[in-house]
Amino acid sequence: MNDSVSPKVDKGFVTNAIASFLQIGAILLLGYWCFLIAAPFIPVVVWAIVISVAIYPLHVSLTAKLGGRSKLSSTILALIGAAIVIVPMWVMGESTVTALKTVGAQLETGTAVVPPPNPSVAEWPVIGEQMHGIWSEAAEDLEGTLNRFEPQLKSMGERLIGLAGQTVVTALLFLVSILIAVAMLSSADSSQATAKTIAGKLASQPQGDELVDLSIATIRSVVKGVLGVAVLQAILSAVGLVAIGVPAAGIWAGIVLVLAIVQLPPVLILLPIAIWVYSTADAVPATIFLVYSLIVSGSDAFLKPMLLGRGLETPMLVILIGAIGGAMTMGIIGLFVGAVILSIGYQILRAWMTSEEADAAPEEA
Repeated sequence: MNDSVSPKVDKGFVTNAIASFLQIGAILLLGYWCFLIAAPFIPVVVWAIVISVAIYPLHVSLTAKLGGRSKLSSTILALIGAAIVIVPMWVMGESTVTALKTVGAQLETGTAVVPPPNPSVAEWPVIGEQMHGIWSEAAEDLEGTLNRFEPQLKSMGERLIGLAGQTVVTALLFLVSILIAVAMLSSADSSQATAKTIAGKLASQPQGDELVDLSIATIRSVVKGVLGVAVLQAILSAVGLVAIGVPAAGIWAGIVLVLAIVQLPPVLILLPIAIWVYSTADAVPATIFLVYSLIVSGSDAFLKPMLLGRGLETPMLVILIGAIGGAMTMGIIGLFVGAVILSIGYQILRAWMTSEEADAAPEEA
């Protein structure tokens, strides 16, 4: 009796197992295809989510001042965000792209020339002639170095020419992210409820709500205290660089932005430029630019305590790793997104470990 039933049971089990395997395989394949299709847009959408969470309190405040007109508030924020991206790109983009193409072409063809120092430097009292001689020798040595590494510089020149095109594309991606973020503001309440529902499924309901609230607080803290400070320092640097007439001011301002995000002082790039300005401009404006550069570089000392959320201090190492890792995996946008995502992960892990320790303490007692 048992022998006659056993083969039928085994056959049904095998049939069900094969069907389940095919169903799971089909779902995984569909999910993989969906990921491949959506992958190019993930950094842009994630950055849009970060922006929408960060500016939501501003949207609520502006909506209240406009008499509850949420769509008008979203439109105003969209125009402001577009202006923040388009105006600097318009002011400095042309000179930056032109400089990248010019330097890239010179490196590629081996015709790079280092301009000599301003002759007026020799007229400075006491050290004028010595400084002019030092800068002249340094310019000749640098030009000789460029000629000596001509093959390597040709490859670098090709990359710089390609970077000129990527600069415009990156600005457009930021603009798209801002527009998506503003569009998300209209469904912010339902999105938050959905996020809490998902978090509640992954953890218990009270803890899920707490994790969502913690993530929101971390995003706003990092965006204001880290990314906001970095953007302000980059803008202030750009103003000074344009005012003093530094070529390719947009490139240097971009480097300042990167340094500020990874928690390095902008003086690392502004100080060499200030020294170079002394060789091309008169002593008074060069000194003013030097003092201005030092003030911009040290501005984070009072900006961060003012903008960074209390009780959500994220270690600088976490932000550094997040920014660099994000840039390596997602490009320029990843420089911003990576710092935020890793900060959220750190805060959630820290909250989880704290809750585990709190639960274990009464048991030990």
